[in-house]
Amino acid sequence: MPYVMTPDEVRIAYQVRGQGPPLVLLAGQANNHRWWDGVRADFTAAHTTITLDYRGTGGSDAPHTPYSTGRFAQDVRCVLDDLGIGRADVYGTSMGGRVAQELIARHPERVRALVLGCTSPGGRNGIERGDDVRRSLAAEEPAEARRALRELMYTPAWLSTHPGPHHTLGDPGMLPHARRGHLAASSAHDAWDSLPHVQAPTLVLHGGDDLLNPTANAHLLAERIPGARLHIIPGARHAYFEEFRTIASPLVLDFLDGPR
Repeated sequence: MPYVMTPDEVRIAYQVRGQGPPLVLLAGQANNHRWWDGVRADFTAAHTTITLDYRGTGGSDAPHTPYSTGRFAQDVRCVLDDLGIGRADVYGTSMGGRVAQELIARHPERVRALVLGCTSPGGRNGIERGDDVRRSLAAEEPAEARRALRELMYTPAWLSTHPGPHHTLGDPGMLPHARRGHLAASSAHDAWDSLPHVQAPTLVLHGGDDLLNPTANAHLLAERIPGARLHIIPGARHAYFEEFRTIASPLVLDFLDGPR
């Protein structure tokens, strides 16, 4: 597995599959590149897909230094530099969408088109999940907390025919300090002031029944980013991109490859 060494001497593992124009796929909080396993094949015929293991996950180092979505975005830039890619399309979901917002804010020249899925602008303007959701995820029994997360990701009908393993429920190999760092990074994210300056074509996707990251955040992003398109997938929960892949993936491909 290739890797790049960042300026702060953290080794970041990355993965490249497919052929065609480059497409960066950014995973959710406390997850590695396997987040995309269920749908990556949808994109590899038309795009060179690039994923990375965030610092603290997968094959990357797990430093005992502060984590932030801005730092993750800089790691993405390092990967693009290592591959010699000047500009790429970027599709970020959940915390990956927050990282994508930081990437385009810091390095707008590196992003040709932007897709933000099941994500939030963060900060005081972002819509937080409800207290009942927070309580379910903080259950004392790990099995109960994991069950709650699984049901926030997928509908009961889908889970009844897809027992897993589910690669969207967190990297099981993460160390505790890295897991805490990812949570802090996602919680501290605030891209509100930078969103009106986004000039790249942008598509915002979200599940209509997403309680983990409330659907109202999609409307905020689409209203805040000039010219952004918005598509809500009825009945979908947080992992809309996997359960509803037959809807979501064509929407992304049509946006990236079609006339805009």
